[in-house]
Amino acid sequence: MVDLKSVANPAFSALEAVPAPRSTTPGSLGIATGEQSRSALYLLAKGKSGPLLRRRTGLESVLGQDDRVRILDTELPPWRMICALEMRGPSGAGAIGTGWLLGPRTLLTAGHCVHSGRFFGGWVREIAVSPGRNGATFPFDTVRSTRFASLDAWVGREDPDFDIGCVHLDQPIGERLGWFAIGALPPNELEGCLVNVSGYPIDRGEGAEQYHHRNRVLRVSERRLFYDVDTYGGQSGAPVWIHESSNAPPLVVGIHAYGTSGTPAAFHIEANSAPRIIPEVLDRIRAWVKEDGGWPGA
Repeated sequence: MVDLKSVANPAFSALEAVPAPRSTTPGSLGIATGEQSRSALYLLAKGKSGPLLRRRTGLESVLGQDDRVRILDTELPPWRMICALEMRGPSGAGAIGTGWLLGPRTLLTAGHCVHSGRFFGGWVREIAVSPGRNGATFPFDTVRSTRFASLDAWVGREDPDFDIGCVHLDQPIGERLGWFAIGALPPNELEGCLVNVSGYPIDRGEGAEQYHHRNRVLRVSERRLFYDVDTYGGQSGAPVWIHESSNAPPLVVGIHAYGTSGTPAAFHIEANSAPRIIPEVLDRIRAWVKEDGGWPGA
């Protein structure tokens, strides 16, 4: 629980109060190449919509027919900003996950990809980061990190609302590859949005191939997003992003972390979910990026 207190300005009544403004961070397309991705052109969901049609079969985190599509031009944005992760714990036990760049030297992922009592007995020892991996092809090589961070609400009690982790990088790979903008948006701006999720699942490509799917946000809670998007193990940590209009750049609004088992039964929906980027989380993310040198010009 976020321990926050409110102090009212005596000059305003409750009826005159206005909601806090939305907050975002800068994004970048990088300098590796300016070519437009055909996958992005035809696959990315933008704006708001009713649910996209699909057939349902009641399967686990693939919500009916598997509608994920493999991304082949991973050397282009935004796909190259998404990284295949190979984690190693202190005992040598391995796992795979997904992360994404949010600054020149900073990568975000799920908290359980950097700290997990179940998988690693605590902190992970090392993570190999492969931007835009495409099977046996590594268009931007692989970098390794041993410096990680998470939120105390995750490390201390594994609160799923704060299942967010950070990987600090020694090399400024984001300067070349670009990075996602992040937004702490109020619920009314997220309701009905079409969201994109792309990452490296274990069931297709064994964590070496990137798969994308898009569909509608089904519900927005105080700290989570629930959506009708196909995912599988290995995609934990993937960016959940929107395009607010047809010409708008990608804006990450959540970090994918859970399949259908993480959705409260009381919601009466079949959905996968992500911790939302809320203002308190965005403040911590800004601090992580600052530790790594910050955003250029910021």
